[in-house]
Amino acid sequence: MSEQPNRVEVEIFGEYFTLRGHESPEYMRMVAQMVSKKMQEITQRNPKLSINNVAVLTAVNLVDELLKLKEQYDNLLQMMDPDNVDSSNS
Repeated sequence: MSEQPNRVEVEIFGEYFTLRGHESPEYMRMVAQMVSKKMQEITQRNPKLSINNVAVLTAVNLVDELLKLKEQYDNLLQMMDPDNVDSSNS
């Protein structure tokens, strides 16, 4: 039998949402806080944007960060791989 998902009410950019997932409530709150913070940063730089545009730009910025971190992670894994020997060291 699988574990029941956690439910937590969070505030993101002044709106309340109920999140449901298998992560801890603390983790889900942290995610919501990071999204809200990023939305506030974008709004401060561009105060005339609609909330929809702020949400889309937030998503674009967060995915950009995710892809860059994933690339760095993949590069580190590649550097640590003993089978990936640099031929210039021969």
